[in-house]
Amino acid sequence: MKLIWIAVTALLLVGNVPAAAKDQPNVVLFVVDDMGWMDSSAYGSQYYETPNMERLARQAMRFTDAYAVPLCSPTRCSILSGQHSARHRVTSASGHQPPAAPDASPYPEKTSPASQFIFANSKNFIDPAIVTLAEVLRDAGYRTGHFGKWHLGLMPENRPDQNGFETTWACAPDPGPPSYFSPYGVSPEGRPTGQHHVGNITDGPDGEYITDRLTDEALKFIETHQNEPFYLNLWQYGVHGPWGHKEEYTAEFAKKKDMRGEQDNPIMASMLKSVDESLGRVMAKLDELGLTENTLFIFYSDNGGNVHSNREDDRKIANLSKNHPRMAAIREWRKWAGGEGPTNNAPLREGKARIYEGGQRVPLMVRWPGKIKPGTTDNTVVGAIDLYPTVLDAVDIELPVHHIVDGLSFLPVLKQTSRLNREAYFTWFPHIVPAVSVRKGEWKLIRRFEPHRDYPEVRELYNLTKDIGETNNLAAAMPDKVKELDALIDGFIADTGALVLKPNPAYSPKVARAARALDAGLVPKMCTVELKNGALVVTMETGKRNPFLGTAQIKTRLPLTLRLRARSKTGGAGKVHWKLAAQEDFPAQGQVVNFILPAGSEWQNLSIDLPIEKTTQIIRLYLPLENGPVDIQSIDYLDAKTKKSVKRWEFQ
Repeated sequence: MKLIWIAVTALLLVGNVPAAAKDQPNVVLFVVDDMGWMDSSAYGSQYYETPNMERLARQAMRFTDAYAVPLCSPTRCSILSGQHSARHRVTSASGHQPPAAPDASPYPEKTSPASQFIFANSKNFIDPAIVTLAEVLRDAGYRTGHFGKWHLGLMPENRPDQNGFETTWACAPDPGPPSYFSPYGVSPEGRPTGQHHVGNITDGPDGEYITDRLTDEALKFIETHQNEPFYLNLWQYGVHGPWGHKEEYTAEFAKKKDMRGEQDNPIMASMLKSVDESLGRVMAKLDELGLTENTLFIFYSDNGGNVHSNREDDRKIANLSKNHPRMAAIREWRKWAGGEGPTNNAPLREGKARIYEGGQRVPLMVRWPGKIKPGTTDNTVVGAIDLYPTVLDAVDIELPVHHIVDGLSFLPVLKQTSRLNREAYFTWFPHIVPAVSVRKGEWKLIRRFEPHRDYPEVRELYNLTKDIGETNNLAAAMPDKVKELDALIDGFIADTGALVLKPNPAYSPKVARAARALDAGLVPKMCTVELKNGALVVTMETGKRNPFLGTAQIKTRLPLTLRLRARSKTGGAGKVHWKLAAQEDFPAQGQVVNFILPAGSEWQNLSIDLPIEKTTQIIRLYLPLENGPVDIQSIDYLDAKTKKSVKRWEFQ
């Protein structure tokens, strides 16, 4: 229906697709994946080396308060639609998954009894009914091209060539590329992906780097259409996982220290250097062809920097066996980056997939010689929804009549003729740690839908002018301000038709308590757990061996004392086994302490000394489960010297 409507509209207007005037400005939208606010020297990093981003900043307006949704797909759909994720309903990064049936409910039929609410599923694709920015520009006579990451749908009708882009070079709609190096149809571990046919990326010479190849294809597009107006989407895969990097660059950054003491991941530095080189090549090509003066150039990121993945306390890593295919990539990561996350967004709090500033505040630079004063900085709050109306305003094309646009054109801000007339900016993020936020002036309110183990407060209020790191929650001290901003959120939800949470009829407080205990970093392996009569009941799974409760939450190089309050009718021998940060596996000797849990119905208080001398990565507690379950009231790891608790689980 969308294609029919567009075609009929064009015929009614002019009888055929119009040819844009040759002097219409070109549009280049250069998007980096997972690039944080502090991930360039243009924004203050003293570790990453991005001279071309610095050069662009000197020629552009640099925004300090630009926003994205904390995950990629929602942001990308907002760019192309001009709509909030609450309206277009792509709310998570699931564009690589098959879509639900057209008549399926947006809510799952059932959910875990550990959850008090049922949250709506995200759409896995950009809705064909959306009139995309590319379609509007194409139908106005622009040549349109998309190169790189898409992640907005698996089916043919959801791919870029069906959403306004005439020229495309995009692969399977995965979160990251199957491989950063050619041949692109295999994963970094050498396994065939089976998805090379989805999209039209072609292999280059063995070892070709996809960041460079994307740039090659984009430059061909520019050269081909240099004499007619064009819209170029260059959406880089960097710096998303699987974190392919040029080792010669990485080795040099491994020798470097950050003067701020915040960023030290040489893999990220290497990948950002490659992205920066890509940016420089595009800028140089525009200069070479005399197109710079007539090109609106936008540099942006799809969400905040990733601070979670591949950390030593990453549960996904902790659960992998040493022979798991992904471990080859993990070993490569640890070779260069140790146990650190991809980047550090300090002074912003947290990062990607979180609603704090580190997850949604991103770099944005806009250049248009003669229209935008170079080297300027602006603190206007703008975001992904605003790019659609701003681009159309800049090229003097009307917004489509039958398409809702939530964003506002910030062209007057770019031209410094007036400010943006908007009361507040909203971010809708009902996944992972579900929440919605509103930014009004210097104030930001976060509303969580339910308490979370790491974020127990359902309202968090921050003054970002005084507290950019969101360290001082003023919600309790300023109830009137919370009420004011809460009302704005209510209006936003009503206006966008956001799918709010529903009560879960299967909710069980007992199951929820057990889940919270495990969410706190206690992982059962080869055994099951449940909360019953004030204790965690641990039972060995049928047919399994060597059951244990593991944790990657304890990082210490000090001797510990484990205090365990437990009981077992059958009793038996147990042990505590730990692995150090530098070790790939658990050693057979030297890092094991045995203990005995006496049989009986009475509670036993055990004290087990652990002579740890180097930084731990994972600790496993093996219980005597072979002959029956073990009940646990508490597990407490203490500093052996001070007797202060390092990590405690309480089940009473």
